[in-house]
Amino acid sequence: MLREAVFGLNRRIFLARLGFFVASLAALPCLSKAKPSDIRFGLTPVFLTSDLELLGRLQAYLARATGFPISLITRRTYQEIVALLISRQIDAAWICGYPYVMHETELQLVALPRWRGKPLYQSYLIVDADRRAEILPDLKGDVHAFSDPDSNSGFLVTRAALAEAHLRPETFFERTFFTYGHRNVIRAVASGLATSGSVDGYVYEVVAELEPELTARTRIFRRSEWLGFPPIAAPRIAVDNERLERLSAALLNMSLDEDGRAILAMLRLDGFVREDPDLFDPIAAKAAIVALAG
Repeated sequence: MLREAVFGLNRRIFLARLGFFVASLAALPCLSKAKPSDIRFGLTPVFLTSDLELLGRLQAYLARATGFPISLITRRTYQEIVALLISRQIDAAWICGYPYVMHETELQLVALPRWRGKPLYQSYLIVDADRRAEILPDLKGDVHAFSDPDSNSGFLVTRAALAEAHLRPETFFERTFFTYGHRNVIRAVASGLATSGSVDGYVYEVVAELEPELTARTRIFRRSEWLGFPPIAAPRIAVDNERLERLSAALLNMSLDEDGRAILAMLRLDGFVREDPDLFDPIAAKAAIVALAG
């Protein structure tokens, strides 16, 4: 099985990260503001914006739809949220396909966003709008902006493409850095802070709609194949089965509710659906390529 290959190849990486997760929990901001009866829902950089109106509407809708108080737990990195998930300190979170396949034995899928009719998205490689570059080797020597080391679209896809060409980011690019936000990757390339960047295609397209003057200073150099959209995941053993079932129902029925549709419109999403975990096999394959490359 593909997943067995990923975990076999990446066993040392997996165990090292897991050890770091456990050790880092003490350093994470506490969840003392969340009451034991609250549904604790984690949000990561995959969430498009920290707009207070959007967060407020999401919290209100989920509270009404589930019948439970909702605590939205936000963190800067995927690593922090996944640490909370696998230690069962939160009920569920919107994460990314890469950490999902890396921790699939400890996580379960709750729902997937559907965007433009499909539970899929792409990774984009972007460059300056006026830059003449056509193939991957043209980016050699760039200052490259990644989103997050645990991001599929903002790191893994580009890392795997380089590995397939027997290249590594640290030797192919002059310098790389992490922005910890897909919109920040766009800003870095648009401002000239980076000469190329790896970004979530969904975020890029929404930013192009909301801030066209920003994306106009960039160009999509390369699109990946279609991949599983960043999922809503929960611990394999639910923190509370009833809370998780109600949260899942609230997400899956969001498109049927007036307030839910307003939130989806703000996110530019069609709704949430259930999908088979096999949808993430292409991401697992990329993780295996990177693991083989060392």
